[in-house]
Amino acid sequence: MTSSGPGGPLVLRDRAFLLLLLLVSVGFAWILWPFYGAVLWGTMLAIVFAPLNRRLTGRFRGRRTAAALVTLVLVIVIVILPLIFVGALLVDQAADVYARVKSGELNVGEHFQRVVQALPGWAARLLERFGLTELTAVQQRLSDGLMRGSQFFAAQALTVGQRTFDVVVSFFVMLYLLFFFFRDGDDLVRRIRAAVPLSGEHQRALSENFTLVIRAIVKGTVVVAIVQGALGGFMFWLLGIRGALLWGVVMAVFSLIPAIGTAIVWLPVAVYLLATGAVWSGLILLGYGVLVIGLVDNVLRPVLVGKDSRMPDYVVLVATLGGLAVFGANGIVLGPIIAALFLAAWDIVSASRPR
Repeated sequence: MTSSGPGGPLVLRDRAFLLLLLLVSVGFAWILWPFYGAVLWGTMLAIVFAPLNRRLTGRFRGRRTAAALVTLVLVIVIVILPLIFVGALLVDQAADVYARVKSGELNVGEHFQRVVQALPGWAARLLERFGLTELTAVQQRLSDGLMRGSQFFAAQALTVGQRTFDVVVSFFVMLYLLFFFFRDGDDLVRRIRAAVPLSGEHQRALSENFTLVIRAIVKGTVVVAIVQGALGGFMFWLLGIRGALLWGVVMAVFSLIPAIGTAIVWLPVAVYLLATGAVWSGLILLGYGVLVIGLVDNVLRPVLVGKDSRMPDYVVLVATLGGLAVFGANGIVLGPIIAALFLAAWDIVSASRPR
């Protein structure tokens, strides 16, 4: 029979089936795209809290539904409710800052001028060399920057209000998926591994890298960012700096980006305090920023991440910024994940080549 020979009907049927498989896969991804954020964060939370869910499954003597339900409740109490509370306070403080800048109560240019006048001669000459003493232009840039930043955070309240239905639906989709990821996650992973046309060794390598980078991002990046932002916001509050929560969140965001860090926020504030006569406050903030906020990354990250692999900082920086540009806020996670899988895939190719 020739039906199974090269170019025969069997080959054509195989190609037709592969084309069908590709089309339905793309179609399914297209359908899920509006909820990709919910799927992403549900998957991340499922991976991070999987050890807890397995432990609870053992405590419940294999009753996976009960264990998944309890784990889901713990995730809501520990993670989601605090984020909602902080988000509401953040939007309120951002709206307050925006209103103060718009009304002229908060004059950034005036504060900058006071700092320049208080600087020593060598520092003033250095600023003049870079054209940073042209007060009118610099004041306008600082005011516009602060206005845009606070307006962005304040506008999120309006955006969320306009898209309340979409946000609520995505939130409940995430919780729904998270429950089933907890309950049926092991079965789902086995089905995916059985369907993916890769060898068992390659599957294990990619799966381990994916899991490691998720846990490293959440435990070693997001948690560290939250701690650094909380410590910075707490010190701002103690020193009587208005909008302490807002600045704490800004520090947490910048700490996610390698080579930038929280110093981009607390260092200018410390310089301002020193230059305007609040010497003790400036010295306290400077020492606290260097000895406490700055060292959290070096002390806390190894404890949280343990032996989890870390990508080079320059790769994380480029992947994070690129992810933010392409995917928005979700790019903070998606960028490093894609970069980690890219490196893992090429490591597999390199290891499989004959020496």
